[in-house]
Amino acid sequence: MNFPESLRYTKDHEWIRMEGDIAVIGITEFAQHELGDIVYVEIESVGKEMSSGEVFGTVEAVKTVSDLYLPVNGSVIEVNPKLNSNPELVNSDPYGDGWMVKMKVASAGDVNALMDAAAYKALVD
Repeated sequence: MNFPESLRYTKDHEWIRMEGDIAVIGITEFAQHELGDIVYVEIESVGKEMSSGEVFGTVEAVKTVSDLYLPVNGSVIEVNPKLNSNPELVNSDPYGDGWMVKMKVASAGDVNALMDAAAYKALVD
């Protein structure tokens, strides 16, 4: 299983990567593996100010639907348009083309408080 060192992680299995002052967020390889084949991603939180832990969308797999939780405070500014026609990108490339949202983070310090790769790996192993 892949745990990129450049990312931060949550106990709810979301990852976050900072690109300047914009955060890119998705679900981890572990999460997509546990869910199985993803058939639909629904995110209707663009433009909303949200708090860490709030549900920003859902992901639907063949067997289940799971909520997606925001890792930090901020506002969602973009949803990955590729997921509309290719939700399986979350399975095939969870840390790349399978990203879910981009957000403006309220405080960069919040990102640093999340788990690093070693801590997340220990959580799921």
